[in-house]
Amino acid sequence: MSAAGSAASAHEAAADVAGAAEAAASGGLRPPGETVRHTTDSGVSWITLDRPEAMNAVTWEQRERIIALLDGANADPAVRAVVITATGKGFCAGADLRGGAMAGERVAGDVARTIRLGAQRLIAAVLDCEKPVIAAVNGTAAGIGAHLAFACDLVLAAESARFIEVFVRRGLVPDGGGAYLLPRLVGPQRAKELMFFGDAVAAADAERLGLVNRVVPDDDLPAVAREWAQRLAAGPTRSLALAKQLVNASLDGDRRTAFAAEAAAQEINMTTQDAREGVASFVERRTPKYRGL
Repeated sequence: MSAAGSAASAHEAAADVAGAAEAAASGGLRPPGETVRHTTDSGVSWITLDRPEAMNAVTWEQRERIIALLDGANADPAVRAVVITATGKGFCAGADLRGGAMAGERVAGDVARTIRLGAQRLIAAVLDCEKPVIAAVNGTAAGIGAHLAFACDLVLAAESARFIEVFVRRGLVPDGGGAYLLPRLVGPQRAKELMFFGDAVAAADAERLGLVNRVVPDDDLPAVAREWAQRLAAGPTRSLALAKQLVNASLDGDRRTAFAAEAAAQEINMTTQDAREGVASFVERRTPKYRGL
């Protein structure tokens, strides 16, 4: 389980890139008690973890806020892409369990129930989000923080970012979907290497392994995240959602199931205005103007 102690890996993070989140969040001082900033700009929902003093080790309140914002993005036609990022040196140093459900006396089933209702719900909310989700990883991502990034559809990482499967350092089993996500990204042998040793993986190595789409200079992270998000927000929203569902399900079934799902998705997609606009723009030799409908 992603213990708060994973913040001890902070020394492996590099320079402060708080400016990356400032480009994604509204200006001004953080209101008291607000540890997740949220703004919507040009069709993009920006979710920014803002507890830099704890390397953004995620609390129960933050987790629930992120899940609610992702659910809200699903229901809001004005939101067509999502970015998850953070302030300070850490993207997310794991789960902060101090004073949470794991504290004090436990009964049988408490641990499994806490994981199901906690870390797994968070990762599922990202995987099931109907809008494309970008992780803009500004610093250390450890434990559930790494899995939060890996669950996103696209991962941008600052050069100073580090990814750590910290669980083995605490004698724990990876949770938050780690054993589901990692083999699908890097294969079973690499996944075991990351989990068994718990070594910090530099951003450049994460890109080489396939954990990260692109590594950019720290100062460029907000601009590149904004560029990618705006490109997605200008795209055919429903077809992107259906493509995401197909890819996420592709490794869980056989070819017959995947082909059937693909055909059904295309059938659904052809009823959208954006699909008609895409075909019409091709025939008319013009740039399509998608509306997310």
